[in-house]
Amino acid sequence: MRKELLFITTNTHKVKEIRDLVEVEAKDLTIEHLEYDYPERQYDETEEVARESANYIRENRAIKKPFFIEDSGMFIHALKGFPGPYSAFVSKTIGNDGILKLMAGKKGAERRVTFKTVVAFCDSPERSPILFVGTVEGKIADAMRGEGGFGFDPIFEYEGATFAEMDSEAKNKVSHRSRAFQKLLDYLS
Repeated sequence: MRKELLFITTNTHKVKEIRDLVEVEAKDLTIEHLEYDYPERQYDETEEVARESANYIRENRAIKKPFFIEDSGMFIHALKGFPGPYSAFVSKTIGNDGILKLMAGKKGAERRVTFKTVVAFCDSPERSPILFVGTVEGKIADAMRGEGGFGFDPIFEYEGATFAEMDSEAKNKVSHRSRAFQKLLDYLS
């Protein structure tokens, strides 16, 4: 019997990534998408953003079935973790060009960055969300590269290629989002 899991997000790119991953890793699972625009409160930790977003949905009893949400952040070491949990705002305001300007003159290890995703899963309106964290280490590229992906993918370089230069299968083997979601799949099985 095929299981269904509800992914609540307004980002269709994330839905495609998760569905591509499920196609390979969990053929007995169907990802339903609900574009439900819940308020995303800002906290200094990605885990808190994900937990409180899931709690808002759970406590308002807007959703009656098991669901998950996801929050991601890019943490640039030379910028003391900026933009971190504020990545969506930074992406909308200064974008990749702005990040590249902030990184001008930084070399080698100064360009290190951690991409982190937190998946918050709720299996019942009565239970607090369970968090699954995935990270990937890379560096900020010197320039935008690649046609694929979304968000910071053109500037996040992993082992010589930006996420935007990878096809979805290659990216899903190593990405922060796939690592967090894989932990959820392991939990569900």
